[in-house]
Amino acid sequence: MSPDELGSKSAPVVEITEDEAALYDRQIRLWGLEAQQRMRNATIFVANLRGVATETVKNIVLAGIGKLIIWDCEDVAAEDLGAGFFFRDEDIGKKRVDAAKSRIESLNPLVAVEALTSPSVLEQEELEKLVQSVDLVCITDSGRDFIVRVNEACRRTKRPLYAGGTYGLLGYIFCDLLEHEYIAPDRSGGKQEGAKDVRVTVSYSPLREALEHRWSGIPRRQTKSLNPAVVFIILALWELQSIHQGHLPDDVKYADELESVANTLIAKAEVNKDIFPAIPRELVETTATTAVHEFAPVCAVVGGMLAQDILKALGVREAPLANFFTFDGSTGGGTTVRMGMR
Repeated sequence: MSPDELGSKSAPVVEITEDEAALYDRQIRLWGLEAQQRMRNATIFVANLRGVATETVKNIVLAGIGKLIIWDCEDVAAEDLGAGFFFRDEDIGKKRVDAAKSRIESLNPLVAVEALTSPSVLEQEELEKLVQSVDLVCITDSGRDFIVRVNEACRRTKRPLYAGGTYGLLGYIFCDLLEHEYIAPDRSGGKQEGAKDVRVTVSYSPLREALEHRWSGIPRRQTKSLNPAVVFIILALWELQSIHQGHLPDDVKYADELESVANTLIAKAEVNKDIFPAIPRELVETTATTAVHEFAPVCAVVGGMLAQDILKALGVREAPLANFFTFDGSTGGGTTVRMGMR
């Protein structure tokens, strides 16, 4: 996605008014008028309005995107009230997006908000049309197979994809920005005042290819710093969801299966056994009992980082995530792994 391609839909380009420039003054001074203009003309699709999406939506709407399309076919449940700050007690039983729409709009009346609830929206032909009508797709708290399917639709229509979510105390963000071009200071001569800007192009990989990433060529020190335990427990949860048709482990009785799947993935990825021989049992048991639950602080961190990176991609002023980020809420640490990227 290049600066020129963003906002290339048939809709006319909207210029920022003086009132909008005053409203977004701090942001414009931070990343420039052109970047704000790109955000103003961007339409973003967000799927599944749980904790991570709630935080992401808040931040991108406040930042001043043009239009937000939110999809979720589920009703508000009591457990949604913890991390879903768009919901109230009286919303229980209502559709999530219907309950949240007016509160999202109140954050920034300049942003158009459209709510979708029909499951058919994400069926193949309808999905293709929807993806083609937006500038960026964001899938949250979804299984691997669904993310792969949406990613393939995004690839066919040349639309960037973000995916993010949490599993209890753990969180992740994946992005496929196709051929992404951004503007950065020229550091070829070292750090110097008044350095000219240069255009940098990065080639991303789709999730299906990223999952084939091999760790065999990664140096020992780097392998350890990338915290492979969190990476592979999340990949194992994705595999388990696929095996159990979308269901997550919610009891310690699933720990053995989760451990077996994780260690199989570790072996397949050719991780150095001397550095990381197997997934820690303590992590397996903790994950097996907490993965189905949402923790507001973890959702806030992952959703905030997801929103920040979406804005980076839209503004094309900084290097975005490349390309798989994991967060460990028990330590507060996060790492980024370049999976399958050339």
